Amino acid sequence: MAIYRLLQNSAFAPEDIGRLVAAYEDCLRILNLADRSDPITELLAKKIIEIGQTGMRDPVQISRLALKELEISNPNNCTR
Repeated sequence: MAIYRLLQNSAFAPEDIGRLVAAYEDCLRILNLADRSDPITELLAKKIIEIGQTGMRDPVQISRLALKELEISNPNNCTR
């Protein structure tokens, strides 16, 4: 999974990694992405990590902001 690979040598605390992974999983669920080798999953992971580096801590906010910044619309109009 893209996010775990990217977080392997990061300076994030374990609880922060948990939040970032939760945001990542939320994005994948919203986008119905089951194929973790899809290139969009790595783009999402990188954007989520970038947002996490700003200090944002809420996984829902992180996932929404990542989708917004990548200009990915929610095809199922799912909200959380």
